Parts: sequence; C-alpha cells; structure tokens
Amino acid sequence: QVQLVESGGGLVQAGGSLRLSCAASGRTGSSYTMGWFRQAPGKEREFVAAIKWGDDIKYYADSVEGRFTISRDNAKNTTYLHMNSLKPEDTAVYYCAASNNRYSTNWFSRNYYYAMTYNYWGQGTQITVSS
Repeated sequence: QVQLVESGGGLVQAGGSLRLSCAASGRTGSSYTMGWFRQAPGKEREFVAAIKWGDDIKYYADSVEGRFTISRDNAKNTTYLHMNSLKPEDTAVYYCAASNNRYSTNWFSRNYYYAMTYNYWGQGTQITVSS
C-alpha cells in the first residue's frame, strides 16, 4: 500500500511560481507512474501532468503545457510539479496520483488523463492564484 502526501500549496499572485511535492511512503521509484490532477470548485477533477514508469515519458494537459513541469527524485520517492506563470484559472485543489500497473506506452498514451488509470491518491493541496 502506497500513501501519498502533497505539500507546497498556498496563495500566489498571478504570474508567480510554486513547486508542489508528493512524497510517497514506501519505495516507488521509477516503477510507478505518477500524476497530478486538480479540481476547481464546481468542476470535475482534471488531468494536469504525468510521468510514466520506466522511461519517464511526460504528459501534460494543454492548459499547462509550457508552464508546468513534472519531475521526480527516485531516491527520495518524491514527485514534483513545478508551476510557472500561474494564472487565476489554475486555482484548484491539486492531487497527486500513482499507479503501479506496468502500462505499455501505447496504452498509457491513450489513457494517461483518466483518473481511473491511477490507483493511489493523496489528500490534495490547495493552490489559490490571485489576479
């Protein structure tokens, strides 16, 4: 059983930057696919970014491409989401997600944005971007 704990959320002005961290209990390393999702008030949870197990291929939502970067430190069992040029519409609760399924690249490239692809979730951390 893997437990995920997010940190790094807070209040930031538009145009600012934040870095979220997701610490995993137990050893996950490169054998896990890690992802970030977010949920704004009154909206459904949506995909933000993912890094695939094994080859570390990265995937991003169009809305954050070029502004957000996902990375991981396997030695620390920690995944990061570096967020730059933040906008008010980035305001949401951000969730870390993980999967220990050994998805093929072909399958994952078609399913990375579904919440059902991930079987472990953190509790979330709030990010508020003021205009």
